[in-house]
Amino acid sequence: MALPGILSDVAKVMVSLPDDLLKAVDIEAERRGTTRSGLLRELAEETLRRRTAQRVERMAQIDDLDGPITGHGGGVTELVKANRPER
Repeated sequence: MALPGILSDVAKVMVSLPDDLLKAVDIEAERRGTTRSGLLRELAEETLRRRTAQRVERMAQIDDLDGPITGHGGGVTELVKANRPER
């Protein structure tokens, strides 16, 4: 639920964190001059950007193995599966 003029398109969520991690989050948020929520949002965005960049880089590496893949068919599925990074 958005407040009129404030925080439109922002969802509230509940997360569970161990006490020591929450304390570290609060300390870092204060150090950065932001809120707990702001810090967690920033860290989530940073992590997702980094993961996207890693995927782009990995796809470029796969392209370099056999050159760019064109069309459908061939060994594309096998190539992607064989070079898929571990989660």
